[in-house]
Amino acid sequence: MRRQQPEPRHLAVGRVQRPHGVRGELRLEILTDYPERLATLKAVYVGDDYRRYGVSGCRLHQDIALIRLVGIDERNAADELRGQVVYVALEDAVPLEENEVYAFQAAGLRVVTEEGTDLGEITEILTIPGANDVLVVRGPRGETLIPVIENVIVDLDTEAGRLTIRALPGLLDSE
Repeated sequence: MRRQQPEPRHLAVGRVQRPHGVRGELRLEILTDYPERLATLKAVYVGDDYRRYGVSGCRLHQDIALIRLVGIDERNAADELRGQVVYVALEDAVPLEENEVYAFQAAGLRVVTEEGTDLGEITEILTIPGANDVLVVRGPRGETLIPVIENVIVDLDTEAGRLTIRALPGLLDSE
């Protein structure tokens, strides 16, 4: 039976790496699949206590975002946010396509093969830049890595708490 956990009210979109310059701009590690959306945000929430900040500007630069928050106007104030996670309110998140879920919705799903073999529960999702995501499933076979690709994912039923996969040759071999 799938554990019922409350749905989060915020989704992580970045992590403050360090200040950028002397006027309070922040260098943000991108933790979202939709970084272009950062430039349209009016507000974000920072840290474990979800402090709300207005966004006065954001631009993408190589593989990071440079963001300015209202009230963070100098380097020392920006440095105090170093290492903090930046969130958006769930209602401000990018709408998902059909058959897409947020990572928090996939955690805990049971994974079964088309033939009905129970592989266990999704415990983690590995996101690798430039590659497909990989589901970490722990169960009777131990740890199984499942690539999130169209040929493998057959059916996603969040209501039933189940993900059905097609075991391509070599995917479930123990050697």
